[in-house]
Amino acid sequence: MPQRQDPATLAALDLGSNSFHMVVVHPEAGRFKVVDRMREIIRLAAGLDPQQRITPEASERALRCLERFGQRIRHLPRDAVRAVGTNAFRMARNSERFLRSAEQALGHSIDVVSGYEEARLIYLGVSHGLGDDANLRLVVDIGGGSTELIVGRRFEPQVMQSLHVGCVSLSQTFFSDGVIDARRMRAAVIAARQEFEPVEAEIAATGWEVAVGTSGTLLAINRLLSAQGWAEDGITLAALRRLQAAIIAAGHVQRLGDLGVSTDRALVLPGGLAIALGLFEELGISRLRVSDSALREGLLYDLLGRINDEDVREQTVRSLMLRFGVERVQAARIAVTCAQFLAQVGPDWLPADGESAKLLAWAAALHEIGHTISHSQYQKHGAYLLHHLDMPGFSRGEQTRLANLVRGHRRKLPTAELGGGAEAQHQLRFALLLRLAVVLHRARGVVAPPVTLKAADHVLRLAFPRGWLAAHALTTADLAQEADYLLGAGYKLKFK
Repeated sequence: MPQRQDPATLAALDLGSNSFHMVVVHPEAGRFKVVDRMREIIRLAAGLDPQQRITPEASERALRCLERFGQRIRHLPRDAVRAVGTNAFRMARNSERFLRSAEQALGHSIDVVSGYEEARLIYLGVSHGLGDDANLRLVVDIGGGSTELIVGRRFEPQVMQSLHVGCVSLSQTFFSDGVIDARRMRAAVIAARQEFEPVEAEIAATGWEVAVGTSGTLLAINRLLSAQGWAEDGITLAALRRLQAAIIAAGHVQRLGDLGVSTDRALVLPGGLAIALGLFEELGISRLRVSDSALREGLLYDLLGRINDEDVREQTVRSLMLRFGVERVQAARIAVTCAQFLAQVGPDWLPADGESAKLLAWAAALHEIGHTISHSQYQKHGAYLLHHLDMPGFSRGEQTRLANLVRGHRRKLPTAELGGGAEAQHQLRFALLLRLAVVLHRARGVVAPPVTLKAADHVLRLAFPRGWLAAHALTTADLAQEADYLLGAGYKLKFK
């Protein structure tokens, strides 16, 4: 398939637990020319209250920032922008409400990604920044609320871990009043090591050859060590211990400016340094090279792949079909019928962009994966798997929508799980198309006839060739049963 022409401008946004970053680029022959960068300290993770809700103050800081970012990229088409929220978004109990306001402020959708997907994107960005060398590399990213560890070769990650320890969370736990002393620092390092202990054996077993660090924390530490003359060509354990002694001697975050630390970085440096020390001690790292490329660059390469029909989500769906023994021919039949139905009902009844059409096709491909657990209630088993599986390329919101489609493809429609509003209505209508396609192909050995589907308001009409329904009593009975299910969701199904 020929590649589509690259768009003139792309934008990637990393909405992290400590800071929000945006980069705007022009793609040039598979690389990117940076035309604009914006970064603001938001401290979203620090703005979670004891009930893990984003406070009004933190929300206001974030929304003002997103409005400024939005002024720069609001005019760009939807498929030229990718914005992702990381650990603080994952942790916040009121993230859905906040996301609605955030997307309105930005003018683009925001995907909340799992720790696994965050790790994949980080590795993708670092790998492109380092080039195509053959070393088996360990990539480390210390974020505000989580730390990602990835082992891979060239552009393929092999092991990915996302751990619940970040520079903001650890600084809040051990240095919330700004005081830094040897006892607190050692306790923080031990706490970090405890997080890394369960994955140490798996990481060591890979036999990684070189370690590469990325993120604001490790970049800041590397700059400090270089400025003090304590390390060259990367970060070493001896240099980290010299920095540890220096910040303990300073005694308070307000005095870290004497070492050349900015005010914003000083608030989270003690926790970030403790994590770095814990990593070196627990994983046996001797030297850590530092890369400027990270999640944002990974987003850009992933976005460019989607544009050029190299969408990693397609590969993920194919892998899941193989893993769970999905019958490919049956899935293909249903996907084709879903696409035909989507075209027939038209955008007035069901507005659908390319992403929505893809999601419907993927639901058709995966609607039977629950069979691997049990045929009974397999739609529920499939939905559970899709909610909880690690699915490279998919955001948490996409996984939820995909799971809801699979959950709703047979039996009673889960209208309560979809919520309310226009978006829920659209999801329900996508589920209706999938349901009808599944019913038509339920008798796998029978070739479904050409069928026309028309939809208006809450009425769907299926038209069959003359005499076909009379000759296929079982399909007629299935459609009658389906009409009862749809009536429970407020829709009428008519067929002739």
